[in-house]
Amino acid sequence: MNSTAQPQECADGVFLVAGPASNWIILREGREFTVIDSGYPGDRADFIKSIRQLGLEPRNMAALLITHGHVDHTGSARMLSDGFGVPVLSAAAEQGQMTGRDKNQVSPRQILVRAWRPRVFRWTRHIVAAGGANPTRVPGSGAFTDELLAGLPGSPRALATAGHTPGHTAFLLPSGCLATGDALVTGHPLSTVDGPQRLHPMFDHDRGRAGRSLDRLLEGGATTILPGHGKVLAMPIAEAVARARQAPVPRW
Repeated sequence: MNSTAQPQECADGVFLVAGPASNWIILREGREFTVIDSGYPGDRADFIKSIRQLGLEPRNMAALLITHGHVDHTGSARMLSDGFGVPVLSAAAEQGQMTGRDKNQVSPRQILVRAWRPRVFRWTRHIVAAGGANPTRVPGSGAFTDELLAGLPGSPRALATAGHTPGHTAFLLPSGCLATGDALVTGHPLSTVDGPQRLHPMFDHDRGRAGRSLDRLLEGGATTILPGHGKVLAMPIAEAVARARQAPVPRW
């Protein structure tokens, strides 16, 4: 679980940064920009570094959009909100998770009973070191609206994809890129599959609903997938969703 923290340009002004175990996305328009997700708390140095590598400064961030309130996606949210006054925005249905009122996250018990497996053990060591045992709470988090999103750098459009969490959101970009968060990924430290897939069931708040929400990803006909975990994938979203539905899931 190494990180290059090198922004990879996926379309004009659209960059994916691969953190050690989760990704974030930078949407640049001149000196202003929007970011989608922010890695683990332990990724903060890499997160800031990736922004500055593009000639940008955190104080000019128009907003941090959160696909969902799990700790591996919200790691820099509180720092940006408190330190730079950056608006941190997620779906209204995700606000309980963002503020710490709700806990829709894999439990320590679910992890510990599987930790005897080498792959799970290595991942567990990493997430603890990265601050994963202490979820980031953002009391000042707000809910986005379609109108607000349309005015942000990158003009992201929200696709409600509840199931992984109650307010999970994917973001469709005008370039044909789709930030899928954890609704659909292309890899994960616990997975042996390379390519479109769903996360292990223990990570989902409502597994059935998460499966049905894959249909929402088809809207807009995206051709480039920017996942919350794994590599950028150039593939029609319909094909990616079909493959994700068929991908094997570990039965442990």
